[in-house]
Amino acid sequence: MIALKTPAEIAIMRENGRILAQILDKLCEKVRPGRTTQFFDNLAEMLIREAGAVPSFKGYSGYPASINASINEEVVHGIPSLERWLEEGDVFSIDIGLLRNGMHVDMATTVAVGNVDDIARQMMDVGERSLWEGIEQVKIGNRLSDISHAIGSCVEAAGFHVVKEYVGHGIGKALHEDPQIPNYGPPGHGMRLRPGMALAIEPMIKIDSLPTQVQADRWTVVTGSGGLSVHFEHTIVLTDDRAVVVTLGGDEKA
Repeated sequence: MIALKTPAEIAIMRENGRILAQILDKLCEKVRPGRTTQFFDNLAEMLIREAGAVPSFKGYSGYPASINASINEEVVHGIPSLERWLEEGDVFSIDIGLLRNGMHVDMATTVAVGNVDDIARQMMDVGERSLWEGIEQVKIGNRLSDISHAIGSCVEAAGFHVVKEYVGHGIGKALHEDPQIPNYGPPGHGMRLRPGMALAIEPMIKIDSLPTQVQADRWTVVTGSGGLSVHFEHTIVLTDDRAVVVTLGGDEKA
């Protein structure tokens, strides 16, 4: 069942998105070789709580941290650790969410650690572009799979592959709500988009076409070949007249 958001709830999500975007920007500014992933988790939790919010992820289904900190072949759900160091040439994906005044927001980005190779740079460019291709389809009257198709088409045209085991989702009073939003598939299917919907759109892309695997920690998802993966995400709400990307901070746009 889709939980449509009221104007008051959308206003809260817009403010929460602005706060979360500022926090993620501060984390990205600190990315450099030699930092542990635990450093970023500690900083994220401190900044989230200073903003009067709580981390959406910490304790969710037993998850032990405030962010997902995923490096290179790690697709998502990488657990921060004092034993995991960033190195020159890595790609580092940070997935983060917060809950404030009863409403969640969620976002992710992938950052280069120092100088990365051409393939890594291309993957990051394609991953971010595919996210925006999907967001362009968030229009009243479009169907849910129009988003999926736009993302998958962009990724496949560039010679990469979408992760099929994990999807975007609705968001609001719960971190994960209906509907699920795959990052592939034909257009013109599924429910029609309508005002009050809030969606977390999150393409995860990889070099190989193999199934992903879950590591022994029961959280960290890795690519089948050990090749690179990148992850980008925004939270979008549909108002009566447009889509608003709330996790762009003060630069919201349709």
